[in-house]
Amino acid sequence: MTKEKSTRSPIVSILGHVDHGKSSILDSIRESNIVAKEAGAITQAIGASIIPLEVIQKKCGSLLNQLKMKFSIPGLLFIDTPGHAAFTSLRKRGGALADIAILVVDINEGFKPQTIEAIDILRKSKTPFIIAANKLDLVPGYLNKECALLKDLNAQHESTNQEIDNRLYKILGQLFDRFQINAERFDRVDDYTKQIAIVPCSAKLKLGLAELLMVLTGMAQRYMEQNLKIDVDGFAKGTILEVKEQEGMGKAIDVIMYDGTLNVNDTIVIGGVHEPIVTKVRALFQPAPLHEMMDKKSKFVHIKKAVAATGVRISAPHLEDAVAGMPLLSCAHDDKSIDEAKEKAQREVKEVLLDTGDEGIIIKTDSLGSLEAVIHLFGEKGIMIRKATLGAITKKDMADAESNYEQDPFMSVIIGFNVELGKNVEVSKHVKIITGDIIYKLLDDYLIWVEEKKKSLEAEQIEELVRPCKFEILQNCIFRQSNPAVVGIHVLAGVLKSGTPIMKTGIRLTEVKSIQLEKENLSRVEEGKEVAVSLPGVMCGRQINEHDILYSAIPEQDFKKLKKLKKYLTEHELIVMKEIAEIMRKENVVWGV
Repeated sequence: MTKEKSTRSPIVSILGHVDHGKSSILDSIRESNIVAKEAGAITQAIGASIIPLEVIQKKCGSLLNQLKMKFSIPGLLFIDTPGHAAFTSLRKRGGALADIAILVVDINEGFKPQTIEAIDILRKSKTPFIIAANKLDLVPGYLNKECALLKDLNAQHESTNQEIDNRLYKILGQLFDRFQINAERFDRVDDYTKQIAIVPCSAKLKLGLAELLMVLTGMAQRYMEQNLKIDVDGFAKGTILEVKEQEGMGKAIDVIMYDGTLNVNDTIVIGGVHEPIVTKVRALFQPAPLHEMMDKKSKFVHIKKAVAATGVRISAPHLEDAVAGMPLLSCAHDDKSIDEAKEKAQREVKEVLLDTGDEGIIIKTDSLGSLEAVIHLFGEKGIMIRKATLGAITKKDMADAESNYEQDPFMSVIIGFNVELGKNVEVSKHVKIITGDIIYKLLDDYLIWVEEKKKSLEAEQIEELVRPCKFEILQNCIFRQSNPAVVGIHVLAGVLKSGTPIMKTGIRLTEVKSIQLEKENLSRVEEGKEVAVSLPGVMCGRQINEHDILYSAIPEQDFKKLKKLKKYLTEHELIVMKEIAEIMRKENVVWGV
C-alpha cells in the first residue's frame, strides 16, 4: 500500500540589503492579506507566516486566472526572520531550506554590498528567486493612482515611466554584468526558467504585492510541484530556526518543518556538534490566532501535532546543546530507528563541519547554515581553513590558531560569526580574532587585516636590515682619535642605528658601536640630527677625517631585500641607496642587481 502524498506550501525567504525594505515587504504581504476579524486567514506559525491559497486567490483576483493553471499548493509559507542570518541558518540536506526567495532591492539605489552577498548565497544554494524592486513611490514624479500595478504604471506621466524603466534597466545591467543573469520586468518575461522576474512595488503603498504573490505562486506551482510532494503520515524533518529559553519550561526550539508530521511524545533526533541529541517531544506550540508571533506578549496554544510545511515550537528535555541550523528528524521509538536517524543527522552535520588538522584559519559560527556560508565565502578566495565548527571561541581554538603563527602568521586567525569569546579564554597576542554579524564584512575585515599585517611584517623586516644612511664627520668634533674613535657627526640622510657597518669607498671600515646625544645613549638617530658616535678599529687622521662623508655598508643580500621593500623607505634613503650602489659597482658592475 503506497503512502499518501500531499503537496506542501513552498517555503519563501526574503533577502536584501539593509534598509531596502525586507521587513516592510513581509509586513505588507501579511497585513494586506489578513481578513479583518477573521481568525486564521493567515496562520502565524513559529518563525513563519502561512498564507493559504484562498487568501492569495482573493488578493490576486484575475491575475492568477491569467496563468491558466490548476493549483495544488496549499499556499505560501513565509519565513518571518528576513535577512541573510535566517536564510543561511536554515538548510536541509542538499542546500537551503527555502524553496524560493524574494530579493528586495531599492529601485532608487540599485545594488549594494548585501544585495551582492544575497545573490551569491542564492546562486550557491541553487535557490530560484524573484526581485522586488521596492520604494517605487520614491521615484521622482511618481503619483499613486490607487489601482493595480500595471494600470498604475500606465497612468504615470511618460517621463516618470521612462525614469522607472531607467532604474529597472540599471538593476538588469548590474545583474548581467556581475552575475551573467538575465532578468526582465515580470510582465515582459518570456521564460521564467531563463529570466529572473522583477516586480516593481511599494511596501508603503502596498502596490505590486498582488503581482509579487502571483509570480511566486505561479513559479512554485509550475516548476516546484514535484519537489513539494511530502509524505503526510511520514516522520518529520525540519531545521532549528532558534533556540529559546521558555519561561518555566527551560530550553525550547523553534523549528521549520518541511516534511512529515510531528506529534506530542514523538522521539526526535537533532544533529549535534559532537554527538546527536535524542529526546521526546514534551509539548508543541503555535501562536494563538491573530497574535503576532514576534510580540513578546503573544499567547501560545498547545497543539497535538504539526504538519509540514510549518513552523512549530518544541518543548523537550536535553535541549541544552541544541544549535540553530541543526537538522531535526522524528523516528520510531526502537533502537534501530533511533540509530538510523542519528546517522542521517550527523552525516548532514559532518558535510559542513571541518577539522583538517592542517594549517589554515579557524571559523566559528552560531549555526550550521551560517557556517556553510562563511566556509564558502572564504573558500572562494582560496583561503585555507583548518577548522570550522559551532559555538563560542574556546581555549582549544586559541591554541590551534596560535600554533599557526610560526609557520604562517596570516593563518593565525579566528573568524567568528555571531559568536563571542568563551569564558576564561585569554586572548593571545599572536592570534587575530575577527567577529561580526555580517558575513561578507568578515571577509572584508580579514582581507584588510592581511594587508595591514603584511605592511607591519615588512616594516619589522626592514628594521632587521642595514638601512641606507649617509653622515658627515663634523669639523672640530673629534673627541677621541682611536680605541674607539669618538666623533661628532651630522646625519645627512636615512636612519643610523647602533651596530650599523660603515664604509667610505666600498670597503667596510668599522661599525657604529654606540650613539650619544647630550650624554644620553640612543639606539638609533634620524636624518638631520647631530650626535656623537664611537667607531672601533679606526684612527682619526688615517682612515677617517673631518668632513668625510661615510655611508652604511649595506650587505648585498640586504640591498636586494631593501629594493623589494623600497615603498617603506624615504625619498632621501632611496637616493642614498643609489649612491651606495654606484660606489659598490665600481668594483662589481652587477652588485645588488
